[in-house]
Amino acid sequence: MLRWAWQSLISKRVSFWSSALGVASAFILVMFFDAVFRGEAKQIVAYLVQAKPSVWVMQSGVSNMHMSSSFIWDWKADRIRQMSEVERVTPILYLNSVVRTGGKDWFSYIVGLESDSQGRAVARHIAAGRGMPNPGEVVIPDVIGKLTNIGVGDYVFLTDKKLKVVGISEGMFSMANPVFFVAFSDLDDILSSSGTYSYLLVDARPGVDARQLADKIMNEVEKVNALPHDAFVKSDFAMALKMGVEIISIMTIIGSTLAALLVGFTSYTQVMSKRRDLGIAKAVGIPRRAIYGAVIFQSLCITGLGFMMAALFAFLVMPYIHTLLPQITLVVSPAQVGKVGLVAIPVAFLGALIPGYLVMRLDPALVFHN
Repeated sequence: MLRWAWQSLISKRVSFWSSALGVASAFILVMFFDAVFRGEAKQIVAYLVQAKPSVWVMQSGVSNMHMSSSFIWDWKADRIRQMSEVERVTPILYLNSVVRTGGKDWFSYIVGLESDSQGRAVARHIAAGRGMPNPGEVVIPDVIGKLTNIGVGDYVFLTDKKLKVVGISEGMFSMANPVFFVAFSDLDDILSSSGTYSYLLVDARPGVDARQLADKIMNEVEKVNALPHDAFVKSDFAMALKMGVEIISIMTIIGSTLAALLVGFTSYTQVMSKRRDLGIAKAVGIPRRAIYGAVIFQSLCITGLGFMMAALFAFLVMPYIHTLLPQITLVVSPAQVGKVGLVAIPVAFLGALIPGYLVMRLDPALVFHN
């Protein structure tokens, strides 16, 4: 019966390959949304991960950077610098705002850098120009440069300030929050924050535990919150999920549901197209388990081929989509691709069992009559 099932499949190659392609499309949809989710999740905290101080210090009651504001008096930074466990304190100003460039508005992270920060809080990877802006200058993400055809020497607008592009950073773009770097004095002027900072990047001396240093800062400096780097990144990522990335997660769930329905429907139509042959097999005395086995085998063949096509697309094509669509960062997870394959198995079984059950209820006399 399995031999018949295989011969039946390959005898109609167009139907077989089109069915497998339909299943592959469903799997690709799921894998694509998952890759977008993982890529955006990675990029949304890219600046924090790159900066990587031992401890982040911010205003009391604040525990993240995404969609937050923080103000710390400069004397508190001086007090932290005096601690024996501290090697360096790098203050930054920070603002969520809209940057206008290339005729488009971009909701962005704006980071203000002091001239004597010695590159501590700047973008590490610069594609063109330089990474440290002077007053009246800005460093923009490379993706925005590509999308708006803006480069070194061009201008962007932050509120009412016209800033000259002097650098193009790499890895500082996400769909939720591209990161722009400006001079501390420019952002200070916009925020009217004289005498205050937004966040302090605190580097501990070698051998000092970050958790213990964070606790000491909170105990000895009033009205601040201090978090070790890993805890701060985790907190910011959790907030980002609530604010925007979870939309992509919902899209992934919808895509997964559609994929399951499409796999089941494809298996169903493939089996029902063979119901006359299966009905005849039942009429001549072929055991039920053999008929069910043939039905499941065909469904698994179609689903398996569709999954392999989707997996090849995910590993061989998706990594290059960023070249055509630079605003999308895709991270393909082999483990997640494997999970999609595991989910496909019960869906294929279910898609075959329902029409198999209907075939079993066919009246043999009706089959021969047709």
